[in-house]
Amino acid sequence: MRRKLHDVNDHLAPPADAATELADVIGALEEDIIFGRLKPRERLIEEGLARRFAVKRHVIREALAELEDHGLVAKERNKGCMVRDFAIRDVEQIYEMRELLQERAARRIRLPADALLVNRLTEIHRAHVAAISAGDLRRVFHLNNEFHDALFAACDNPYLTESIAQYAYLAHAIRSYRIADPVLLRQAAEEHAQMIAALDRGDRAELVRLCVEHINPAKEAYLRAYRLQLGSYAG
Repeated sequence: MRRKLHDVNDHLAPPADAATELADVIGALEEDIIFGRLKPRERLIEEGLARRFAVKRHVIREALAELEDHGLVAKERNKGCMVRDFAIRDVEQIYEMRELLQERAARRIRLPADALLVNRLTEIHRAHVAAISAGDLRRVFHLNNEFHDALFAACDNPYLTESIAQYAYLAHAIRSYRIADPVLLRQAAEEHAQMIAALDRGDRAELVRLCVEHINPAKEAYLRAYRLQLGSYAG
């Protein structure tokens, strides 16, 4: 099962300062990948990262190993670590799993939804829209995750909820293509509003449709960029 980035194994827990240092490095690299500051196949050089974060190289190695374990970083023999590059087949298969899991969760949510859930999602949605308007992409990203975590937790199956989160995490580098596009961001916010409305009126078919189709713009944006890159190599 997916572990949260800032967790450590209890029986192997390093001192608090070391754990914080490691978590800070992991969090910073994760955000660099999410927001496209580190591109697919970009090399992650231990020495340079150690200078950037003012930490010892073993901390960088641990951080890269953690990110590799979560699927954001790949290690190639004699080349070291780089941001993971998802080929077309990888993207299609990851998103097939995301669609299956999210459809199943949407079918399990009790409708009409509890008022507490609707109110919670509405609060998150308003904050998400405000963050988009302010151009605060870091907050946009975290509020988007908060919205979906709260929505899918209502399926009342923690294993299904955790699997949805795991595949969403694996798709970080793919999802970054939506975050970078203001039009797609506004579309995402509108779809959140439509999900809330479907929950409130008990419209199962619309909720399922939205939960499946909502993730596709990021996939399509990534695939367009990937194909353009392949074309430039071929040229």
